[in-house]
Amino acid sequence: MSEAQAAAPKPTADLAALARGGRINFFGFCIRLAARLPFLFIAGRLYGAAALGRFAFAILTVEFAAQLATLGLKRGLAQQLARTDKPHACVAFDGLIVAAIGSLLAMVLLMAFPQAMFPNSEITGLEWLLPITIIALAWSDIMLAALAYRHDIASTVRARAIVEPGILSAAALAWAYISTRDGLIIAYVLSMIGALVASIIPFLKSYGIPRGWRPEPKPLWRMTRRNIPVAAADAVEWGSRRIDLAVCGLFFRPEIVGIYYVAQNVASLPAKLKTSFDPILGPVIARNVEKGDNDAVAKQVRQVGFWVIGAQLGVALALAIPGEAVMGLVGPVFVAGTAALAFLLAAEVVAAMAAVSEAALIYVARHRNMLLSFGMIVLQVVLSVGLVLIMRALEWDIMWQATGPAIGLMLALGFAAVAKSVLLRRILHGRVNGWRWPLIWAAAAATVVGFGATHLPEWTELVFGIPAILIAFGAVLWTKGFGPQDRELFRMSKKDIADLEIPAPGTTEDPVR
Repeated sequence: MSEAQAAAPKPTADLAALARGGRINFFGFCIRLAARLPFLFIAGRLYGAAALGRFAFAILTVEFAAQLATLGLKRGLAQQLARTDKPHACVAFDGLIVAAIGSLLAMVLLMAFPQAMFPNSEITGLEWLLPITIIALAWSDIMLAALAYRHDIASTVRARAIVEPGILSAAALAWAYISTRDGLIIAYVLSMIGALVASIIPFLKSYGIPRGWRPEPKPLWRMTRRNIPVAAADAVEWGSRRIDLAVCGLFFRPEIVGIYYVAQNVASLPAKLKTSFDPILGPVIARNVEKGDNDAVAKQVRQVGFWVIGAQLGVALALAIPGEAVMGLVGPVFVAGTAALAFLLAAEVVAAMAAVSEAALIYVARHRNMLLSFGMIVLQVVLSVGLVLIMRALEWDIMWQATGPAIGLMLALGFAAVAKSVLLRRILHGRVNGWRWPLIWAAAAATVVGFGATHLPEWTELVFGIPAILIAFGAVLWTKGFGPQDRELFRMSKKDIADLEIPAPGTTEDPVR
């Protein structure tokens, strides 16, 4: 061992837990990347841009309803579990009852008014099945959040990165030979049911069936009321990644919406790197907030912020530089969305710090965080619509007009990143910004390698160019940007982690209990 390594501070249990959760979920991200692209390829090639655009708008409505139905418990459950003296199984089942009530209300509304899902097309097939997925989505999210509180991240990876996209791709492929009218909808419903089953099994193994539990209206109402700010912030954050698609749906024909949807799906992959830390970051922050350890919270936000910015910047460059080849995988018509893809990827990098700051703000300043989120989404709508109208007045090409919502998203997220970081820094009285200047050098190296890769044939650009860009970025960041503690955290073996003796929340060793 070198002197630098020997002198490096020993990673804390919390940072070790964050690194472990991030490593597991980065593996899940790689699986999700491998699983998402086949679905886009199948949908684009076998169903076409118009069918994909119609499907995208319907899913937008359904997933928004599911987001509201969880009432903030996807992230707020960690705090509920940290503060209660009740058995954790009872609290988790209370959360499922709350989500069930919200889901049933949303399902009834959408089944009664299916035009909300398909405003610009006729309802002739099995579209009414879509609202069924709301309760599957909501329950799966809450069960996985409960498992993450006990440091079980593998279940999230299995449900969201393997089962869900795997069933979606396989069912879409099979149903394309039966009915291209209903195939995408059937595939989505089956994938949500599969993800729910993959969530229920580990949840019951970990929490079991609560003994003597029964729903209590007053505690359920208190839980719901307390989580309204978190639910609002979650809905706004979710909406900020979907309003651009909604604006496209209002201004452009389904084919353009389908092309934008593919770009959005590819660009959302780096965002999964941030959400990889959510299940483990939330419980860690919740415990330190309860203890009043602001220094620890600031350190964790700063550390995870650096990891997320670095990972998202590397992946964004790897997908943006060979963007035409990436979009061309789905079909030749989708290459027109390359510019939108570039702006959406830039937006995800800009959003990294705001997203990590919010993981702490929902515990220490939930109402102010909610107001900032609302301000961001209003700004996004104004910018998106305004840019589309300006470009239309200037008679720009239709696909350049379609970049307006992506540019609006990028600018609005930049505002949120600055505002939320400043607010959290003032509350914690410590630096929370995870930015490090070596990221510039890593990006420069990746850009040079990527520019060379764009001169290769398309298939080699994808097969060899993307890994080469990631390797160049990672090598420079590892040597110039990572400190001794970063390297130690990512070099820890299973024995090292076991030696840290990180108690799973909810066990008898958990100090919160």
